[in-house]
Amino acid sequence: MSKQAVVNLFRAAQSNPQLKTQLNTASDVEAFVQLAAKQGFEFTSDEWRQTVGFSVEELECELSEIPGI
Repeated sequence: MSKQAVVNLFRAAQSNPQLKTQLNTASDVEAFVQLAAKQGFEFTSDEWRQTVGFSVEELECELSEIPGI
């Protein structure tokens, strides 16, 4: 279910610009996971990494530049 929550978050962020903007304020993966949880998307940072295949810290971009978000 947790990996499904990551997928559901991607879908929600694609259709909700406010959510996407809010998620982009996260300073790191843990902050991102906490913001997602406040919106009802429960998953851990490890589940995030497993589902998307990389760590946000590995990128020099905003979350909005990640494919699918």
